[in-house]
Amino acid sequence: MIRRTLQDQLERLATQHPVVTVTGPRQSGKTTLAKAAFPHHAYVSLEAPSERALAHEDPLAFFDRFAGAGAILDEIQRAPGLTSHLQVIVDEDPTPGRFILTGSQSLTLLDGVSQSLAGRTALLELLPLELAEIQRFPRPPHDLDTILWQGGYPRIHDRQLPANEWLSDYTATYLERDVRSLLRVGDLDAFHTFLRLCAGHTGQLLNLASLASDCGITQPTARSWISVLQASFIVFRLPPFHANLGKRLSRHPKLYFHDTGLAANLIGIGDPRQLATHPLRGALFENWVISEIVKMHRHRAQRAELSFYRERDRHEIDLLIDHGGRITAIEAKAGRTPSSEYFKAFPHFAELVAARGDGRWQIDQAAVVYGGQESQRRSAGELIGWAALPDLDRLLEGNAPAGRSVS
Repeated sequence: MIRRTLQDQLERLATQHPVVTVTGPRQSGKTTLAKAAFPHHAYVSLEAPSERALAHEDPLAFFDRFAGAGAILDEIQRAPGLTSHLQVIVDEDPTPGRFILTGSQSLTLLDGVSQSLAGRTALLELLPLELAEIQRFPRPPHDLDTILWQGGYPRIHDRQLPANEWLSDYTATYLERDVRSLLRVGDLDAFHTFLRLCAGHTGQLLNLASLASDCGITQPTARSWISVLQASFIVFRLPPFHANLGKRLSRHPKLYFHDTGLAANLIGIGDPRQLATHPLRGALFENWVISEIVKMHRHRAQRAELSFYRERDRHEIDLLIDHGGRITAIEAKAGRTPSSEYFKAFPHFAELVAARGDGRWQIDQAAVVYGGQESQRRSAGELIGWAALPDLDRLLEGNAPAGRSVS
């Protein structure tokens, strides 16, 4: 297995905190990461019924095994009561890096962590592989459509497994285990239909009323299901840019999947060659670009406010990265041929911010990530070939679109 980008941050934070908590979707590689970073820590999986029973019935005996030593506690949300006992243990001995916790249900896990381990643990997220990590494998895919179709779950790449089969099994397992445990869903067929509809709406404004109607469920049920999908790191919502710029802006978030391979599987794309003419190829590419940038931030423990800009008439920018008022604007275009049309939204947005932004924001950089290979520096922004997306920060250095200043 390759070294994960997040390992640097995990090792760094373990020198500062007695507990480090790593969350992320099932099968994103949390256990492998923790074991690679801390090979001498004891390992306990709370998926094991015997370990879970001991944790519930005799937590003191459970922790006595690790006296003076470190431990990895896997799927800690399966025994939420342990965090209150862990609080006492690390208060008595706050040696950094003693306990590494992992979990795949952020609602259940973070509730216990926030109540019992506030100020005692660092929080990290491990999402499916980003492109730079995929490229570390001995035989990585080299064409865009295969990367969109396979996605980034590590086992597919580590063991060279058929992506379509593995992702179908992953969906079935997820339905059986996590959704039933969190929501007690009675009609799994309706939920599976809901998942497919969400995949078909990736990159679109989230309309819960429409999703509920198409699925034959109530709007509150749709809202609850979306929340669980988000808490389980299957989907995420990208909020609209919050500034009042005097325009009729969208107020609804946009819906994306953390993994395009899973979205493509749910849509029913059985082969990467189908993507060439598929009507949702552009949406999947946009999803891929935005999810890649999300992963790049999370795996480096970088915090930035991410949003999109969309006027109700015609102007739209796929992603805005706000670093304390310094904004990087990103457009995703699936076309393989460079075009000046790709950059047309940037000047309008820069002028709007300059006129209505009250000096709070500055359009610092702009880039178009597209489906071709060649990268170019243009006056309106950086044109970045899809394969160069891992070098986004380096390529943007010194780049500034014309008319960016708001001073």
